[in-house]
Amino acid sequence: MNTIRQKYCSVCEEPFGCGNESEVKKCWCNDLPPIFTLDGISDCLCPTCLKNATVAKIEEYVETITPENAKDNKAKDLPKTTHFIENIDYYIENEKYVLTKWFHLKRGTCCGNSCRHCPYTFSE
Repeated sequence: MNTIRQKYCSVCEEPFGCGNESEVKKCWCNDLPPIFTLDGISDCLCPTCLKNATVAKIEEYVETITPENAKDNKAKDLPKTTHFIENIDYYIENEKYVLTKWFHLKRGTCCGNSCRHCPYTFSE
């Protein structure tokens, strides 16, 4: 049987539920991309702190990408997801969705549409 345990965030110390709700419904943390190691974090984080840490780590990684190394990036090898996450895969500007550089890196190739944040052509 699956149980949700109450844990306390190792950053902000707020309580949160941790665990799979069922065999089908996994823990909320599985909704975020399985990014690289979070430095200095020894235990689970609450949803807010984990998303903030994920965004920071992604921004740090994206800064290292150039058109020359974009095709060899780690993001394209991550498990594919069926949903997009605001402020990670996209943001909203003037009521329109704008795909981030991270989204394009996960895609793995340029689509040829001159996207604003394309890491392959840098059409910004």
